[in-house]
Amino acid sequence: QKGLILGAYDGCDKGELKLTPTAKKFDQETNGKLSTLLKGADIRLGRAEVYTNVHIDFACVAVTGLGPEGEGIDSLESLDKCKENIRIAAGVAATNLQANGMNSLLVEGFTNAEAAAEGASLAVWKYQEYKNKQDQTGNVKLELYHDPDIESFQRGLIKGEAQNLARALEESPANRMTPSIFAQKAVDALCACGVQVNVRDVHWMRDRKMNAFMSVAKGSCETPLLLEIGYCAGAPDEKPVVLIGKGLTFDSGGLLTKPCDNMMQHRGDMAGAAVVVAAIRCCAMLNLPFNIKGLIPLCESMPGGLAIKPGDVVTAINGKSIRIEDTDNEGRVTMTDPLIYCTAFKPCLVITLGTMTDMSRTIGSGCSALFTTSDVVWREMHRAGLETGDRVWRYPMWKYYKRMVTDHIGVDITNKGSGGGGDSCLAAAFLYEFVPPGIDFCHLDITGVGMISSGVGYPYLRPGLMTGRPTRTLCQFFYQMACPHERGDEC
Repeated sequence: QKGLILGAYDGCDKGELKLTPTAKKFDQETNGKLSTLLKGADIRLGRAEVYTNVHIDFACVAVTGLGPEGEGIDSLESLDKCKENIRIAAGVAATNLQANGMNSLLVEGFTNAEAAAEGASLAVWKYQEYKNKQDQTGNVKLELYHDPDIESFQRGLIKGEAQNLARALEESPANRMTPSIFAQKAVDALCACGVQVNVRDVHWMRDRKMNAFMSVAKGSCETPLLLEIGYCAGAPDEKPVVLIGKGLTFDSGGLLTKPCDNMMQHRGDMAGAAVVVAAIRCCAMLNLPFNIKGLIPLCESMPGGLAIKPGDVVTAINGKSIRIEDTDNEGRVTMTDPLIYCTAFKPCLVITLGTMTDMSRTIGSGCSALFTTSDVVWREMHRAGLETGDRVWRYPMWKYYKRMVTDHIGVDITNKGSGGGGDSCLAAAFLYEFVPPGIDFCHLDITGVGMISSGVGYPYLRPGLMTGRPTRTLCQFFYQMACPHERGDEC
């Protein structure tokens, strides 16, 4: 069945509504039936009303609140409120129409068709992989209604679908998303759009002495793998950006086991890996003129007779010795060898991302924690978060934290550090020790944003499911870097 999404702004007086131009035109076509139905309706940002028997072409029409008209960039919030309000409005209306059995939705573009497509596509996504077929609901088709900006709408759909891909990978149960299954999913998603994927096995890694990464996998019977991804749409001599995503398909904490009450959500500890796959696919679908190399170390962290022990010392490719003081800080250890290996690509920038620490206690799910050596990268990432509504905030990479992980007798570096506290800063400092000299570095700690959604602040992300964040922010960052003279669509 077909549904229609239209918008209304807050009016001057309390309870008053101002229809968008598209909604006004639709109201005229129905001889004022819509405006009659809206009298006394409680429609505001985050709320929508669904009406039937309004127009012969639509089984249901949803009118959704857009908040105040004329919203713009809020520097205090680091947010383009106009675009975010459109995402919320489109998402809330799409969810309501989906609940009313609509499987084909026409969405007005409001003042930004890309944001409307993002909000609607994210909102209608469901994870139904293991439900009985008869209990599953069909996919929802999204189309633009009475708006010429189809290109922007399609771009929004691509970004939304990329984030939904990351959500699907993260949401999968660990026994159905082992390293080998994840590798196959990545091959299926990326090779279909012309991206090269090489799956490196344990023999290949052993030949290159990737002992630090492989040591984390010793407690599991699942074989570790390294994905090497190549998206080459820029000039042949253009230095690539390297993306490295933490790929623990299940993280028990190893011998220092995580608390049992929330261990199930750590099937999503490969959120960084999922975002890398999704972001590269998005760049390929958008044909961005850019070179990207992706590296994803895939393994499980499990307790077992061969599991790495607190106090063990492992050696990375470059000969640096690492003391494992905390087996639950294994994610950063898995990324050391890929960081050293990426020197072969002569990158201009290295970006690491993963659910590294309990940063969510500090910033919740409001933003990703960003650590970088480059003011330009910070500025562009901050702008990307402002545009997408999936924000980032910068944290320090001072030598103070470097000393806490490197000033130790007997070893070069530890995976915990001394002094107590600041674990997210220590993780970034630890990773930076393995970055090729002279290369700009950026680390995103996505623990708070990358796991299960509470729905608070993001009504277009279904509560209780993985978020796929910050896929769209990474895509927007690459769009800005590839097309520096192009501004995004204005509201």
